[in-house]
Order: sequence, then C-alpha cells, then structure tokens
Amino acid sequence: MTLKTRTWDRLGNGGLAFTELGFGTAPVGNLYRAISDDAAQAILTAAWDAGVRYFDTAPLYGLGLSETRLNRFLRSRPRDAYVVSTKVGRLLRPCRPGEQRDTIGKFFDVPARKEVFDYSHDGVLRSFEVSLERLGLDRVDILYAHDLDIFTHKSAEAMRTRIREFMAGGYKALLRLRDEGVIRAFGAGVNEWEPCQMLAEQGDFDLFLLAGPYTLLDQSSLDSFLPLAASRGIGVVIGAPYNSGVLATGARPGAFYKYEPAPQWVLDRVTQMQAVCDRHGVRLVDAAFQFPLRHPAVVSVIPGGQALAEVDSNAQAARTQITTAFWADLKANGLLRSDAQV
Repeated sequence: MTLKTRTWDRLGNGGLAFTELGFGTAPVGNLYRAISDDAAQAILTAAWDAGVRYFDTAPLYGLGLSETRLNRFLRSRPRDAYVVSTKVGRLLRPCRPGEQRDTIGKFFDVPARKEVFDYSHDGVLRSFEVSLERLGLDRVDILYAHDLDIFTHKSAEAMRTRIREFMAGGYKALLRLRDEGVIRAFGAGVNEWEPCQMLAEQGDFDLFLLAGPYTLLDQSSLDSFLPLAASRGIGVVIGAPYNSGVLATGARPGAFYKYEPAPQWVLDRVTQMQAVCDRHGVRLVDAAFQFPLRHPAVVSVIPGGQALAEVDSNAQAARTQITTAFWADLKANGLLRSDAQV
C-alpha cells in the first residue's frame, strides 16, 4: 500500500521524502501500558504494510525500549526505504540497586535507567552514538533536540537556560554532523511553539517536531511560528495530532488531553466538533489528522499506535478526503481559527 509523500529539500542535498502519515514510537516504548515485544513488532509491521515510511523515536521513549524495538523491526528493511529520526538532550544511565527508574507512571516495564539532561556538545554526540547502537544503524536522517520547553523544564527561565546550553554546545555538534553528511537534517522536538520560534531566530534549523500546538484544539502556533517556518522553508512534523487522545476517542469519560484527563472546556469543545462531524459524515479522528496537513510547512503527521486497530484507523485517516464545506462549518461555528489554512 502507498501513502502520499511530501518532499523536504531546504538544503539542496536531495532532501527527504516523508510519508504524510508517520509513526511516533512512544507507544511501542510502553507508554501508559506495557506491551510485548511481539505485539510491538506486529504494530510496526502493520504501519509499514499501511505504507508508513517515516518513524520517529527517542531515548526517552521507554528509556531506550522504543529504539531497541525499532532496531529489530528495521533490521530487515532496506535502509534507503525509510526515514528515521531520533532525539538528543538526554543521556540514560543505569540505576543503582534499589534506585527507582524514571518515568514511572508514564512508561511501564522499562529498563532500569535514569534520564540525565545534557544539551552540551559532547552530551549530544554521546547521545547520538548510543542511539545508533540501540537502533542498530550507521546513520539516522534527522536529530531533534528533545524537550527544550516549559512543559518539560517547568519554567520559562529553566527553558531559556537549557536553550542557552544547547546553542552554546549541542547546536554546534548538530551543525557539524549535518555539514559532514552524518545526518541529513536537524531541529528540535518540543511541546510548545514558542521555543521553536526562539531557536529558529537564533540558528539555522531544518525541521521542528511540534507536539500539540497545531491541532483542532490549538492553533496558537499560527500567531508567528508557522508563518516563519513557511517563509524559511523549515519543515514541521506534527506530533500528538489527537492531543493525547481526546480527538481520537471523542469526549468520553477518561479522555486525555495533553497527557492529563481532559478538562471540561475541552470535552465541551470536542462535543461541538463531533456535532459538525456528524452533519458531514466525517470521523473526528479523520478531521484531526487531516487538519495539520493543510498548512504548507507541514511535512508529516505522526500519531502513535499501541494496537493494530489504532494503526488501521490512522491509515484510514490519512486516506480520507474531506470537503471544504466541513472546514467552513467548523469556522462558522467558531471551532477553528479564521486564518487556519484548510
């Protein structure tokens, strides 16, 4: 099966071909619940069979588990047949006996590791080296500096400190890796658009992986970042297109929004969106997937999947055709910004 692809070639080096539907591998790193190695392989295989050729991972996802599971899966695939990205900014160290591992409550049944933030020049190179080992690859296509945002570091000042650390060290390492052809592109993978803007204004970035701020529920990145990206040829990958679940499940009890139980205003808004979907015969999850692709800077949308049904649903969403009348109805009901490109 084939999916539509989008080519990014900002540097004139042949660029990268992204399938519009990518695969975010946090779920196969045991996000929220543990799954077996065989189940993870079946999910990744289903994504491949659906046409997915862009896979994003990170040391954080399952404290290395996502990368090692991707290793097993990709080993039998031709290296030039897919695009793979991973992230830098965290090093994983073994836990001491009796020491509690990190991310308990988010990732389950994971290796006994502690995460250590390190955005320095040598820290980034070390992270990249170890990721290549876990992935079993001699190269990756994209490296993202991971989580240079308030969501992760808890305050604007802490975020700015980490950005300064990265620009003084890790950024220079990524420039060198790109210039030497070791990687094809680099950028940052974050949960907010503001640090993307800060980084783009300070350096020469290729791609940003933006998790959350360009969805049916949040178009705040239209204020300035997405126009800046489009004007500079910077590609944008959209992660978390369903805002952690509520745009896939609908406004049901226990629905998640930004990794937490959805607040009432989100449930109310999603209920209103569902009514518009029902009028047009559109699945909410299809609209949530298709919306970010309307922006010219977006090269791929990467929901995850922790079950075969979710992979099938994402593939269906990627192939769905949605009329302009549907988007116009959302705007007419105040459920989408008037300047959102549809």
